[in-house]
Amino acid sequence: MPGSCARCSSVVYFNEEKIAIGKSWHKSCFSCANKQCNRRLDSGNLTEHEGEIYCRSCYGKLFGPKGYGYGVGAGVLSMDTADAYRNGPPTSNIPAVAQAHVAPLQAPVVQKSSQPRWGGADVCPRCGKAVYMAEKMMGGGSAWHKTTCFNCKECHKRLESMTLCEREGEIYCKTCYGKLYGPKGYGYGQGAGTLQMS
Repeated sequence: MPGSCARCSSVVYFNEEKIAIGKSWHKSCFSCANKQCNRRLDSGNLTEHEGEIYCRSCYGKLFGPKGYGYGVGAGVLSMDTADAYRNGPPTSNIPAVAQAHVAPLQAPVVQKSSQPRWGGADVCPRCGKAVYMAEKMMGGGSAWHKTTCFNCKECHKRLESMTLCEREGEIYCKTCYGKLYGPKGYGYGQGAGTLQMS
């Protein structure tokens, strides 16, 4: 029985069907959701945001991090607004000194095994269900469901096995990993508007 197109909601027949992010699309509707772009997509150049599909370029421009150092250049540098200063702008001529903080030592976290149970398929560390060969993606030392679980824990962006970051059994995109576990303070990609002072 034919499904309906995720973009135009009309019937999609088998000979004109494209499947992505678990939905059916017409070949003509399988294009970037950004109206200025409207580029035709394939499985190698699409990304998903809130149920819509975008080319990698538009996804980065619309939903990626903004500012210098994130591939958009200084020409489109987004500026901090005045409300970013909680106590007002600095009033001293003495430069502030950034501080580095070391994470406290913690006992090792015992994680659920992603090893096969009873000789069956691997177990996905995110959902705990069996991962069969047709849907398996390897990353962070575990097998993940390709369509539902192999995405960033924070922003849910789809990942590639060669460009992900892993920490404590979870996988992240490089941007979220840097925000959560990278160095903090001036000079580390966050800007003076979010400088953490003690």
